Amino acid sequence: MNISSIVVQVLPKYIDDVLEVLQNAEFCDYHFHDKNIGKIIVTVEGESVDDEIRNLKVIQSVQHVIAADMMMSYSEDELDAEIKKLENGAVVPPMLNDDTIKASDIVYNGDLRKKNL
Repeated sequence: MNISSIVVQVLPKYIDDVLEVLQNAEFCDYHFHDKNIGKIIVTVEGESVDDEIRNLKVIQSVQHVIAADMMMSYSEDELDAEIKKLENGAVVPPMLNDDTIKASDIVYNGDLRKKNL
């Protein structure tokens, strides 16, 4: 399951029209808006990024929408894969799991993955 937030921009004079469409839509979930600046926050869900993009394009095609852009994205599959890596210890440098090394002795130089610790 993928979930992404989208910021929708409209002219303030059209915000009520666009709100009506988005609040009643099955392709997104409405969360917040600011009438003064014409911004609306919605989320879309999908089994894949393609599903989310399809919903984004529908939002972009709503009359009076100036722009609709994805801001944040969450992918359950990616999260599960990263959790498995952490559980297997594959992404944590061995030095960070060594109880004989004091934390104050560890020097960070920008990217632990490229260091031979």
